[in-house]
Amino acid sequence: MNRTLYFGEGLFETIKWFGENEKLKLHYERLKTSADFLGLPCPSYEEFLAYIKTVVGEDSGLYVKFLLLSKGSSYYVDKPESYEVRVLVREPSPPPKSVELALSSFRRHSQNPVFRHKTTSYLFNVLVRREAKEKGAFDCIVLNEREELTECSASNLILLKGKRFYTPDRESGLLWGTTLEYLIRKGVDIREKSLKVKELSEADSVFITNSLMGVVPVRKFLEREFTVNESLCKELNSLLEPSG
Repeated sequence: MNRTLYFGEGLFETIKWFGENEKLKLHYERLKTSADFLGLPCPSYEEFLAYIKTVVGEDSGLYVKFLLLSKGSSYYVDKPESYEVRVLVREPSPPPKSVELALSSFRRHSQNPVFRHKTTSYLFNVLVRREAKEKGAFDCIVLNEREELTECSASNLILLKGKRFYTPDRESGLLWGTTLEYLIRKGVDIREKSLKVKELSEADSVFITNSLMGVVPVRKFLEREFTVNESLCKELNSLLEPSG
């Protein structure tokens, strides 16, 4: 039985495809860690790579969604017995030059384990993004039960205060992004911290980041307008350029 359809028990990764590189390995590492947490069988890295290459061929710069679907018993408590892979590919949309963010009315709990994994149980994220659209914003920032910043519906937050970068603490309850991790591994000193709305409003610059957009500056959040630091944004995005 397809347990992903019935129970939302599945995982996915969204990838900007430039062939095999360090960033791709981060996607696989997150997928494997989450699969182990869920008790979901997972292909090897070599199989993961082969599944994608079979679909994309020789093309590059594509949007790739790798879905790891759960197969097994119809009883929800049972652990999955096997998996099915689906790979969806399309041309990526161009990233926005800058964005406006709103504050979501929805909250998440910092101890909810689902939010720490990129699962196919994605309805919360869908509702947050729909709310943003209704408010005329690109996306919404979600707070936890302690009124701490977590993330947007599909991106992490980076704040610049003075000469120091900050991002919401993982313990606030969020999905740790591969792009955020990659920037840190490339030497960008981004410090985790418990952050509130006030601290975001007082930041010099704010960015959102994910694998498809790269790093995008925030021009406005609620009534606060931010300086769009194009040169800094360009510098950060240059670190994301494909390498072997």
